[in-house]
Amino acid sequence: MDTGEGALELAPLRGLRYAGADASALIDSPDFNLALALSPPYDLVDAASYARMTRVEPLNAARLTAPPTVDWPDRYTGAARTLRRWVGEGVLVRDPSPAVYAYEQTTPGGLRQRGLIGLLRLPPPGGGAVRPHEAISEEPVLDRARLMAATRANLEPILLLYRGGRGAERGAASLAADAPAEQGAEPLVDTVTGDGVVHRLWALTDTRTHARIAHDLAGRTALIADGHHRYAAYRRLQARQRGPGPWDLGLALLVDSEASPPRLGAIHRVLPGLDPRAAAEAARAHARVRELPAGTGPADAARLLAEAARSGPALAVGDRHGFALIDRVDPEAMRAAAPDRSDAWRAMATAVLERLLLPLWRTGAEEAELVHDDPAEAVRRAGARTGPATAVLLPALRVEDVYAVTARGELTPRKSTSFGPKPRTGLVLRSLESLPERTDEAR
Repeated sequence: MDTGEGALELAPLRGLRYAGADASALIDSPDFNLALALSPPYDLVDAASYARMTRVEPLNAARLTAPPTVDWPDRYTGAARTLRRWVGEGVLVRDPSPAVYAYEQTTPGGLRQRGLIGLLRLPPPGGGAVRPHEAISEEPVLDRARLMAATRANLEPILLLYRGGRGAERGAASLAADAPAEQGAEPLVDTVTGDGVVHRLWALTDTRTHARIAHDLAGRTALIADGHHRYAAYRRLQARQRGPGPWDLGLALLVDSEASPPRLGAIHRVLPGLDPRAAAEAARAHARVRELPAGTGPADAARLLAEAARSGPALAVGDRHGFALIDRVDPEAMRAAAPDRSDAWRAMATAVLERLLLPLWRTGAEEAELVHDDPAEAVRRAGARTGPATAVLLPALRVEDVYAVTARGELTPRKSTSFGPKPRTGLVLRSLESLPERTDEAR
């Protein structure tokens, strides 16, 4: 068991939260609604959803995590000013005692995920306690690092998965996450967001519980499920400092994937300037292409795609006029396109898209618009484009596939997975009081 600097560690914190037991007691706003103040993760907030959320609830957490450029000449300074004002006015208050927070999400379909929110101690460079699974881009890392430096805060947790075991062998972190609800303890937060997900939060302040969690996690490793760019921003800020300090930790939600199996969705693409029929025809050079029956909608196309993906990499291309299913990809073509990768990596649909089809279509990955989980929305956005556009529907990976690829030391192609349920932003924030005043630390 690793009990040194390389151990997986989730430490308690005095969380910064919306004030009062129901997050409204100290706020001079009789219409304040906590459910409306919580936000999806920053990368799921576009200009339209930001405008809608902040119009309905002016104290929405997206004002901190996704401030638009038009609000301030410097969006990072604007977020910092908003955070300081909310703390000064008592909108956000710090909890009195250090806690690891048990967080439960229950979807309308009955999926329940329980995990622990705390401070992840960043392992040393090269340490294996925390493993990424996905390639990242530089621009979002720089964006998040600048925001954290300006606000001196971690405004939303990254999502980590670990294997805690089953039955009586389950780890202490899972047992701690389950205990408050099972024992009937009153939650700090019990609310339902607009997507129908129930969010409940408890503070675990007993130091003996903290010790049990620490002992159990010391011999384990965790996989970054969501928040790769924020984790890289944690690392960047840490590297800019001299000596130990609060930048050695970052806010995280840790979930036992065996006790609470996550929902793993797909991230679809919209490719502007590409005609779907031309895309399908070009793909015949390296794969089987089948036109789906006329009238096949996005949901049925996604269902047929999922069936085809059981036998190997597959994807679908189309628009509101119809779809073509691409499967039985030539393995020799993929070996030639990705000679530096394993067979397991080459068998992923996103790998086929990135290495084989996008070059064939003369389209760059950076040109793609990303749509999480919703094939109908991908088709709608393709139709809203001026000129031709192709919706590329991708199947969801299995969590076992992600573990298998990362165990080989590989990363999945960028934006291969959409893990859920994702933690809602605004439930627990973390202030880094000792972070230097300069806001250019991440540059």
